[in-house]
Amino acid sequence: MSNDATATPAPERTPSASSAAVPIRSIGRSHAASILAHLLALEPHDRYLRFGYAANDEQIARYVDKLNFRRDELFGIFNRKLELIAMAHLAYSVDPSCASCAEFGVSVSKSARGRGYGSRLFERAVMHARNEGVNQLFIHALSENTAMLRIARKAGASIERDGPEAEAHLRLPPADFDSRVTELIDEQLALTNYQLKAQAKNFWDALALLQEIRQGVRDSRDRMK
Repeated sequence: MSNDATATPAPERTPSASSAAVPIRSIGRSHAASILAHLLALEPHDRYLRFGYAANDEQIARYVDKLNFRRDELFGIFNRKLELIAMAHLAYSVDPSCASCAEFGVSVSKSARGRGYGSRLFERAVMHARNEGVNQLFIHALSENTAMLRIARKAGASIERDGPEAEAHLRLPPADFDSRVTELIDEQLALTNYQLKAQAKNFWDALALLQEIRQGVRDSRDRMK
């Protein structure tokens, strides 16, 4: 393996300064259908970059079915239609020798590219990992996944390459009062944003149904004339 950078601890700064404008909320088992829809909508090359192999629909379905929502943490960004357009998976290590380690994975829908969502999700995951006592974050990626490796390198991670694959290692500083309070605030703001989007969607869905019923009544009257 070749080492691209020297391992340095992640800077002790609060990510919310850059991510406050992007509502990122924790997602759980109740969002499994949205997670599946998001991943299935990824184009073949994006699936390849996300999973490290050309995952088919059946393999993606198994991945979602095996997600451990109790152990791991997942974060998502939703659009106004409550469609999941970007998500991150923070998987905690089950190896007793690396109990304070976690692995990060991310995917962004094609329509949501170029908005920095991958970076924002990474910052959100780093903050949560710190608050959960994680001191080492890993990212396994293909060497051609330059976007993901750029995010890791910018955060101060060391990058080790082994042919077509690469692994990033990022040391995390311990949690502090600021990181804990910031995460609570960011999560609450994201939940509020989600609820407002849900209310707006319900309103427009109800209005569309009402208009459909009215149109049906008009058509029925016209046929009776």
